[in-house]
Amino acid sequence: MSFELTTLQEALTTYLEPVAAYFRSLNLPEFVTHWGHPLMMGIVVVFMGSYVGLSGWQGRLSPDPDQAQKSRADHKKLAPFMFLFIVMGYSGGLLSLVMAQHPILESPHFWTGSAAIGVLGLNGVISLTKFGGGQAWLRTSHAYIGSAALGLLFVHGVLGLKLGLSF
Repeated sequence: MSFELTTLQEALTTYLEPVAAYFRSLNLPEFVTHWGHPLMMGIVVVFMGSYVGLSGWQGRLSPDPDQAQKSRADHKKLAPFMFLFIVMGYSGGLLSLVMAQHPILESPHFWTGSAAIGVLGLNGVISLTKFGGGQAWLRTSHAYIGSAALGLLFVHGVLGLKLGLSF
């Protein structure tokens, strides 16, 4: 690992250690501290993420205007919450690694999570601009970027399972 990443890892660990120490002092069951993050994030990604993605595509593709409008409204309501839960889960995942005294930045799971937040954040910015004032290419880009982000989150989950089984 390069000097800059080592310094960042040490800074993050130092920052999170007091919180991790507090949670360690609660003597939570090992199953909760080890598998709580993946279980909660799995629910967010599989159920909420799938619904957000499906409703977005139904809003684009449904031949029924009423169904398309409802799907777009559902997507618009739930996508920000999904993003919020993923960001909260990301910080919880970092905390879980610090609690287990494992290095933060050394797994592909960390990097796919970071990339997913970046991609979802970009997609949120695209939607907040109202797709650049209604530009069709931005609306189409938003759909494909969101789908790619969900795919990345599923890869992220597989890497997380591998990480969780490794310790």
